Amino acid sequence: MFRKIALLLVALVVLSWGVAACAGAPTPQAPPPETEAPQPAATEAAQPAATEAPQPTPTEVPPEPEEPAVVRIGWGGSPDTLNPGTAILFEAYDLFELVYDSMFDLQLDGTYTPGLTESWEVSEDGTLWTFKIRQGVKFHDGEPLTAEDIVFSYNFYQSHEDFPYLPVYTEYFESVEAPDDSTVVITLSEAIPNMESQLVFLYMLPEHIWAQYDDPTAAVEFENDDMIGSGPFKMVEYKQGEFVHLAAVKDHFLTPPKIDEVVFQTFDNQDALVQALVTGQVDMITEMPNTAVPTLRNAQNVQLVTGAPLAPELNDIIPNQTTPETCPEEDGVCSGHLALRDRNVRLALAHATDKQKIIDVVLLGLGTPGLTLIPDGLGVWYNDTIQDYAFDIDEANRILDEAGYADTDGDGVRQMPDGTNPLDFRLYWNNDSATNPRIAELLAETWGQIGVKLQPQALDPDALTSVCCPTFDFDIILWGWGSDPDPGFLLSVHLTDEIPTGNSETGYSNPEYDALYAQQATELDPDKRREIVWKMQEILHRDVVYIIPFYSEAVQAYRTDRFKGWITDQPKVWFQDPTSLTVIEPVQ
Repeated sequence: MFRKIALLLVALVVLSWGVAACAGAPTPQAPPPETEAPQPAATEAAQPAATEAPQPTPTEVPPEPEEPAVVRIGWGGSPDTLNPGTAILFEAYDLFELVYDSMFDLQLDGTYTPGLTESWEVSEDGTLWTFKIRQGVKFHDGEPLTAEDIVFSYNFYQSHEDFPYLPVYTEYFESVEAPDDSTVVITLSEAIPNMESQLVFLYMLPEHIWAQYDDPTAAVEFENDDMIGSGPFKMVEYKQGEFVHLAAVKDHFLTPPKIDEVVFQTFDNQDALVQALVTGQVDMITEMPNTAVPTLRNAQNVQLVTGAPLAPELNDIIPNQTTPETCPEEDGVCSGHLALRDRNVRLALAHATDKQKIIDVVLLGLGTPGLTLIPDGLGVWYNDTIQDYAFDIDEANRILDEAGYADTDGDGVRQMPDGTNPLDFRLYWNNDSATNPRIAELLAETWGQIGVKLQPQALDPDALTSVCCPTFDFDIILWGWGSDPDPGFLLSVHLTDEIPTGNSETGYSNPEYDALYAQQATELDPDKRREIVWKMQEILHRDVVYIIPFYSEAVQAYRTDRFKGWITDQPKVWFQDPTSLTVIEPVQ
């Protein structure tokens, strides 16, 4: 459900070791851990007896104070906001998982475990969920977390339609009530098959802080710098684009960390990020160029781990398909090239996309070709029966020829069938991605062979968001998604109703697809729901709504001489998750 601005797992930056590596961009310095100067122990001189000679006064030597256990994590991005309601980027959600609690916790094996709830009951018709809440839970400012805070949080997310993601999870909430301080009752308008996945990312907000921001504008504009939650870590200091400093909550009700502090340090240079791990400046990195994999495998005191990411993720090539009918009235610019509304053009682009070469060159083979926005990491929900469009330049040229797109002036670029508007597309991507520049080069190479020209440009993530959705002021964007464990959210991205909200990136609209989405959302039979989900993927692939170049693996690394206990024996890899950061401890 998270927008993957900084591609978390892979990058294409050729590392130049030695002097060249050290000559990279300056490395931002994280704040020093908070320590107090040791205070000398108070001593008391023994008073000598009146008839005895004075004796030497014994003194106690104060023990050496223990240094706090501070884990320094290097990453290539930075949270776009600390407001859970408005956040888009992966980095923000990584922090939310550490600072906030929710009703359920997602484990690395894909299962859910109780979080704030200790037990729950479901009515026979599946529409009434009654949760018993753990007692004694406190927010980081000392105020108690009660059922009323949970009710407030759910209603807050549901009532703010300007929030990009979280209201989707409350779509079937008819009412949320707290009969007492330890009970929450959710009444659904219809029974749904995925209640746990709807609650796992709805973070609990302190009503005594957030109630004053209930106005729609105030809720969106609230920066939430103090970030008061109830999770196993609390905010100490945050500087956008530099670092995030968290302290452990040693009395957390469920998962008290063994370490004392965590510092997430932002690097805008991939070479410097890798070198920081090798030299010990950081203890773990969340991402790296895949070209660094062989070097890190042989680096002293460094352990490299690859596997499926916690949130299955994908890269997508997004063609702007908005029409005058679907363009949002309030915010829409909808300046996409007219040719991209034609399935023939999108189909030709799909045939001219060499996915395997992209995987080999950009990922060094650590990925699989993509099909639809539902990634292969979602298991049974992924429709692996779809036959992908083969890389075939001749077929792509044939499609465009027959559709009337010709190079009438001989400059190598085709025009629209009426002889106007050359197929010259603006291609944007986020400038904190190290993979997308190389992907853009590969696309320009193969798409150029079918008479399509690209104007490539990297944009700041905020600028990319502003031209994307719901303004649709672009032709093609390279971006990516991280998925929920349930397919519901990513399926919703294609809905007609999501075009004006900003969730839809393509402006695609199909009433048949919209109807199938509504069916799967309340289908309780797993097999029947899977059939619907597979059918929806077939429609999206048939209509070439996206071109999905690959699904990538997680590639992360940590130092073995600093902290131990990183979770490496689970099906998924995500070291910045509470599952690792609450259990690791210093190497003695």
